[in-house]
Amino acid sequence: MVNLDLTFGALADPTRRSIVAALAVEPRTIASLAEPLPMSLVAVSKHITVLEKAGLLTRARAGRAQVCTLRADPLAGAAGWIDHYRRFWTGRIDSLERYLATEDGR
Repeated sequence: MVNLDLTFGALADPTRRSIVAALAVEPRTIASLAEPLPMSLVAVSKHITVLEKAGLLTRARAGRAQVCTLRADPLAGAAGWIDHYRRFWTGRIDSLERYLATEDGR
């Protein structure tokens, strides 16, 4: 089960979103994820832990390195929640457009 609070909380930070974006391309080591970021490896590791607790990634040992892999389930759950409200607002906007069209046509 996807915990939307954890998912959205983890994605609220721009550093964590950039990590997710990098992992969407391919699995990466923590060191390679940290390389372009303006912070210490320890700080990046803390961000990785938040993403891991939210279920957005998994870590596996590969020799001395830890490889992170993106997990799609929490993202799919968040996308489904957003899509539900997109349909709601699309319907409301369509109703407003129809109303305004009838008001203009009087």
